[in-house]
Amino acid sequence: MRIAITGSGGLIGAALRRSLLDDGHEVVRLVRRPAREGDEVEWHPGSQDAPGRVDSAGLVGCEGVVHLAGAGIADKRWTDAYKQELRDSRVLGTTTLTRALASLDVPPRVLVCGSAIGWYGDTGDRAVDESDGAGSGFLPSLCEEWEASAAPASEAGVRTAFARTGLVVAQEGGAWGRLFPIFRAGLGGRLGSGRQYWSFIALHDHIAALRHLLETDGLSGPFNLTAPDPVTNREVTAAMGRVLRRPTVAMVPSLALKVALGEFSQEVLGSQRVVPTRLLESGFTFAFPGVEDAIRSALK
Repeated sequence: MRIAITGSGGLIGAALRRSLLDDGHEVVRLVRRPAREGDEVEWHPGSQDAPGRVDSAGLVGCEGVVHLAGAGIADKRWTDAYKQELRDSRVLGTTTLTRALASLDVPPRVLVCGSAIGWYGDTGDRAVDESDGAGSGFLPSLCEEWEASAAPASEAGVRTAFARTGLVVAQEGGAWGRLFPIFRAGLGGRLGSGRQYWSFIALHDHIAALRHLLETDGLSGPFNLTAPDPVTNREVTAAMGRVLRRPTVAMVPSLALKVALGEFSQEVLGSQRVVPTRLLESGFTFAFPGVEDAIRSALK
């Protein structure tokens, strides 16, 4: 199977590429510079100042596409300029890519498009799944636009699934990757009250779920890529302490997070209790469903 990936240099994209190559698939990487290798295709997602473009010839023969590109949600403070970059990298990028796919004489059979559980906003202790509508605020609004921008692909008959990603448990990168050195140093602790729910997923399970969506006929629409049982930040803290055998007596006050992170602190202190109803109903099985299992899997 010939599969194209955007965002192949990131935590998830790189792991997915390795998994596909190990199983004998051909992987095409979309890169934002002139292609230098035989497996690269040049593309530019687009911005407010320049339209996006894709070397569509390089996508000919692709049966599947996994779209993971986008500026990092937690990479910078949420200034107005960075919020615009977050939006452009996702909405304009997805529009550019899906229009290119729709223009092919033979479009791919399936598109797995990245999204996020930010769709639901702050849910408190209320469990939500794919049947729930979008919440309110910047991230829910962004996720709505992000998913809607994939319309050109679905309108062209491409089966389109949205991977609403939770917190990926990995050492190599992402938000959780920043926790490991802190907890190893014995400085880990709960954030704010610690009562907020974190909807996590082991990197191994995330890659397996992406491939499940890619390879299973008939799966379209939103799928929450989160473990079945979300846990609180307090429970995460305790699990990290047990696995790493370090004390977890530290605590970061809510006010300090608000000062340090600005508007993004709402996402750290907010609660998202998200469950993967549609993923489970589709027959997917988690290898590391518990938070302690997921943390241990990241250390292998």
